[in-house]
Amino acid sequence: MHTILGANGQIAEELTRYLHDNITHDVRLVSRNPRKVHDTDQLVAANLLDADATADAVKGSDIAYLTVGLPIDSTLWEQQFPVMMANTIAACQKHDTKLVFFDNTYMYPRTSTPQVENTEFRPVGRKATVRAHIADMLLEQMRRETIEAVICRAPEFYGPGKTQSLTNSAIFDRIRQGKRPLVPVSAHTKRTLIWTPDASRGMGLIGNTPDAYGHTWHLPVDPQRLTYQEMVAIADEVTDRDINYITIPEKLFALGGLINQSVKEASELLPRYRDDNIFDSTKFATRFPDFAVTTYRQGITQLLTEKSNK
Repeated sequence: MHTILGANGQIAEELTRYLHDNITHDVRLVSRNPRKVHDTDQLVAANLLDADATADAVKGSDIAYLTVGLPIDSTLWEQQFPVMMANTIAACQKHDTKLVFFDNTYMYPRTSTPQVENTEFRPVGRKATVRAHIADMLLEQMRRETIEAVICRAPEFYGPGKTQSLTNSAIFDRIRQGKRPLVPVSAHTKRTLIWTPDASRGMGLIGNTPDAYGHTWHLPVDPQRLTYQEMVAIADEVTDRDINYITIPEKLFALGGLINQSVKEASELLPRYRDDNIFDSTKFATRFPDFAVTTYRQGITQLLTEKSNK
């Protein structure tokens, strides 16, 4: 049995498809209100803030994948993510279940230095501090060898379906709607984005590779980093339109944050857009050379030519 903790999101849904098509039909989807992706999926309604419910959800699983997400709310993150991680670790330890943790890069330094798997955490801001803390919680147990686990880390998303990210909402969604894209902070810094189906396929592959455990892995990305200006240029070609973008400076986000809580929460992440973002997935590419990474051109073309990605 393979159990996905935090089902329903785009990453979890794509992971479910990967497991069903390549590994097993014995897939258990766990969330407060889980929904089937395939007829064979087993549904378990559980709150990961409840230790007993989490343990019951994991029981009988060979591998558990922690893909849970929360709204961008610092207080919510501080209150819930550490509890969910503690409960998940305890459940996997109790049932001798392997753990695959889907992580992000918020805790990395806000610099143009390439990010690799052993990059030191230097969290700035409440959300980054929480992400560093829960990663450290698992890393400590991995060092103590109390759990067989692996960390799969991804940069900012872009992609189809329910993919949620600043880039998707401000750039590609607006282009599809015939609106001018809104570029955060700078159109001229290199961005590393991960295509969400690639993130899920990569995580499924790592989770089912025995010698991958005990390590952190950067999930696969197109090594040709593009600027937002270059992404919009591809969109020009794909849509056969002359698309003009608007760059939104940090000061304007700060003003918006005074009246909109969501904008205020997102503002913590904006300094990351000042400099090049180079997320390096060479380790993955070396270990899994046959994995076909979706290029930016392929991804952008799919996003802008599909009738609907909802």
